[in-house]
Amino acid sequence: MDNDTVTLWRPVGPQELKLIEASGMREFPPRLPEQPIFYPVLSEAYAIQIARDWNVPASGSGFVTRFDVRKSFLDRYPVEHAGSRAHLEYWIPAEELPAFNKAIVGKIEVTATFGQTAEQAR
Repeated sequence: MDNDTVTLWRPVGPQELKLIEASGMREFPPRLPEQPIFYPVLSEAYAIQIARDWNVPASGSGFVTRFDVRKSFLDRYPVEHAGSRAHLEYWIPAEELPAFNKAIVGKIEVTATFGQTAEQAR
């Protein structure tokens, strides 16, 4: 990471991972109507907690993704506390997700898998 980008993480389930893979690991899919906010998180530990404790019970598997985003894009959003001080995330409105995706530098990587592997989840 350099000073122009911020490394973020995002816990995802198997369906969202399939859509990320379909984009060539370059973007996150549009939000569903009941998902008005896209929330990337600021620490891998927080993303692991969500993937392991929420995604696995909900869908059988959870994955942690890591990616870099242009700092100039993120500067317009405050960092939100979602519970404890360790639970830091950005709240990106769903309609701004296409612009967020354009601000991703490089590819989205999977850094951890919980429950079924990506291949098993297919």
